[in-house]
Amino acid sequence: MGRLTTHVLDTAAGRPAAGLKIDLYRLGSTPVLVKSVTTNADGRIDGPLLEGAALEEGNYELLFHAGDYLRASGAELPATLFLDVIPIRFGIGAPSEHYHVPLLISPYGYSTYRGS
Repeated sequence: MGRLTTHVLDTAAGRPAAGLKIDLYRLGSTPVLVKSVTTNADGRIDGPLLEGAALEEGNYELLFHAGDYLRASGAELPATLFLDVIPIRFGIGAPSEHYHVPLLISPYGYSTYRGS
């Protein structure tokens, strides 16, 4: 059974990014909000974003609300953030597989990859 998961790590602080809001959209002629979640103390969400029949082939976007998290973290930040909402667009080509989309963030950079 396929599933879509994510987690977020704060590389500047060296800890999971707890309390970070994430929105999942299915892309098409008009993006459709599928789910909104917030990371737990481990920087993960409490279950898959999508799994089984709900995970369909197509294009998706995750919006990571990093700016709100960074402001709440107490990090010293400028008034205008370099990174605020981080969009990651990706495709699901084999819905029977596990797609893991982690995000590593700091106030001035981020990275992602297809994890396992």
